[in-house]
Amino acid sequence: MKVTEFNPEVFFTSEDITKITNQDLEFLKKKASSNERKRMRLCAHKNVQDKVHEMLIVHTKDAYVRPHKHIGRAESLHVIEGKAEAIIFDEKGIISEVIHMGDYNSGLTFYYRIANAVYHTLIITTDFFVFHEAVEGPFDNAKNIFAPWSPEEGDYRNIDKFKQSLKYEDSRI
Repeated sequence: MKVTEFNPEVFFTSEDITKITNQDLEFLKKKASSNERKRMRLCAHKNVQDKVHEMLIVHTKDAYVRPHKHIGRAESLHVIEGKAEAIIFDEKGIISEVIHMGDYNSGLTFYYRIANAVYHTLIITTDFFVFHEAVEGPFDNAKNIFAPWSPEEGDYRNIDKFKQSLKYEDSRI
């Protein structure tokens, strides 16, 4: 795998045909474990201006995915390894759906596509959660809206409280 580091959490492939092996996944897991936000992303697209963004993403159990929504673009997620709860919220922050996710062999939901702008987050329940994500490009951070009722990145005390508040009795993972 030939990659170029974009920042401590993102690599871009430099190959015309992107191929990922188990060894490559282990490399990405190691990188995710050692960075501050506990995540790593390998972009299979060439740059942020591409019309389709395909990424292999690794989150550790400690990663915080702040609830957010995407304006004017869909997002799809396909689980490769691990388990997580994808939580969908209404505008006020009330949980409207929980999607129990795992790889194909887990018997859980292994794929979703969010077509509308709804707030969502991931709660990782295994040491690593590895998934393929595809979204429309080009990248425009202004189209990512963070939930005003959720803690900001780096607010560790409130993040822990927020994550605990999302626990519920129907958890299957």
